[in-house]
Amino acid sequence: MKLQVVPVTAFQQNCSIVWCEQTRHAAIIDPGGDLERVLAVVAQQGLTLEKILITHAHLDHAGATAELARRHTLPIEGPHQGDLFWIEQMPAQAKMFGFPPAERFTPDRWLVQGDRVTVGQVEFEVLHCPGHTPGHVVFFKRDSRFAIVGDVIFAGSIGRTDFPRGNHAELLQSIRGKLFPLGDDVTFLPGHGPTSTFGEERRSNPFVGDRFFAAG
Repeated sequence: MKLQVVPVTAFQQNCSIVWCEQTRHAAIIDPGGDLERVLAVVAQQGLTLEKILITHAHLDHAGATAELARRHTLPIEGPHQGDLFWIEQMPAQAKMFGFPPAERFTPDRWLVQGDRVTVGQVEFEVLHCPGHTPGHVVFFKRDSRFAIVGDVIFAGSIGRTDFPRGNHAELLQSIRGKLFPLGDDVTFLPGHGPTSTFGEERRSNPFVGDRFFAAG
């Protein structure tokens, strides 16, 4: 598997292009905007787009999904159906934050805990990790010890839960009950900012790390 990150929108969201080295088939994960920049990487690498994958339906992660799917006739996989209300509010989200117009979309496949998604010969496991949004999912490539976690956890921080239907307790359970058990050696790419490992965050993250819970 190969991966290239293209930060998009004013929120500098980590839109990812992942592809299979054998087939050169690719998926775009979380196309929040700036499609021309993202598609320029696809063309430069000589890739064939296969699908769109969505971790959650906040504007900066999914705002350009409908346009990308329509322009390139791509299926959309994800998020979990718990984020349907966010998808329905996509035009209002764009207006609220001063973004270009964004359209609603209907995923071709809603994802649930335990699903698998493929890109060429690459396979990801799906973990449903609610809290930041109710329908947030994480993509985990077990053999590479690598996860794409959206806005569940960041290097030194965690996802906000003060949005509608956010839930702080659920977010902590998603992190400590589903992500950390994958292993300290797992590297993760968050929705914003640099990569880290679950081990590093378990040890030092002030919001979810061992020191936080020991202090509690």
